[in-house]
Amino acid sequence: MGMVMVKCPQTGHAIPTGIKTDSESFGRRAVFFSRTRCPICRTDHAWFAREAWVDEPATRTANWRLAPEYG
Repeated sequence: MGMVMVKCPQTGHAIPTGIKTDSESFGRRAVFFSRTRCPICRTDHAWFAREAWVDEPATRTANWRLAPEYG
């Protein structure tokens, strides 16, 4: 389970939308439009599902562990 994230158009930083799901489930949802309050620039950002992604810490950690060693 992860958090749906979007990019703040003002700062370029990733911000959480408050929606929790997994990548597979999020990918199966119908296209939708939403708004999210940005904690960085303190404005509301409108976004479409195609602009968002799911940040899943468990997947990110697993990918890091499986990455080949360099050096």
